Amino acid sequence: MATAWVTARPLIAALPQNETGVRLGRRGTAATLAVLSPTLPGTTITRVDEPRGEWVRAPGTSDDRVVFYLHGSAYTICSARTHRGLTSRLSAASGMPVFACDYRLAPSHRFPAAADDVRAAYDWLLEQGYRPGQIVLAGDSAGGHLAMDLTCELVKAGGPLPSGMALFSPAIDLTFALSARRGPRDPLISAARARRLVEHYTRDVDPTHPRLALSIPAGCPWPPTLVQVGGAEMLVADAEHIHQTVRAAGGDCELQVWPSQGHVFQVFAALLPEARTALARAGEFIKETS
Repeated sequence: MATAWVTARPLIAALPQNETGVRLGRRGTAATLAVLSPTLPGTTITRVDEPRGEWVRAPGTSDDRVVFYLHGSAYTICSARTHRGLTSRLSAASGMPVFACDYRLAPSHRFPAAADDVRAAYDWLLEQGYRPGQIVLAGDSAGGHLAMDLTCELVKAGGPLPSGMALFSPAIDLTFALSARRGPRDPLISAARARRLVEHYTRDVDPTHPRLALSIPAGCPWPPTLVQVGGAEMLVADAEHIHQTVRAAGGDCELQVWPSQGHVFQVFAALLPEARTALARAGEFIKETS
């Protein structure tokens, strides 16, 4: 897998930084993950049209609790479908159904479209009869940022929060200055290119906007949080920052840095024993916090 990441970097760098490049990136990513990250056998997938998303149920799950999953890939590339390999295994590891949100993607839909879709999907889960304490947030990369944004908005509203949050290679600094300054050279993508991808979503918005530059108020009732990140990726700096920020605010946050692993390595659980172990640990965390 390390060779695959290194090989992918020049291919990603060759894509144009425009809508054509985004479309090519979507096709290539979907084709790659369909082969390298297949859905766990026996999983049931049920599409939902409003809000857009899908229920992912591994065999033996119970519907009394739910994982609300937010996929990543710079607000531009992936979908609930591309992440079925990860969400089906997370469903199996946690014993819960996963609702994977298909939020609108940039560049056709800019900030705050994705965040608004995530909030609408969360409210819909509540309308289905789930209480906040029966919901665990989970997400990777930009999906981790969306999960934290949703939690910050719920904190501001003063209502009950989800019971926990599991984040895989989450982004917190959408300018990628933190990654460029402190993170290692990523085998998959440069900080500059990642920033330009995200700018399809954040263009013309002040980067200090409170829903982009997220902050956690001290003493807020932040849910227990697990952060997993690959030791070889640049977002290890973001993961460390989230860990430090949550703990400084008085919250409970566990950081797991997996040596030599790349960005969202959990998606390759069909191939990597480290990814399977990481998802098993995430599943245990989810069960303990829900």
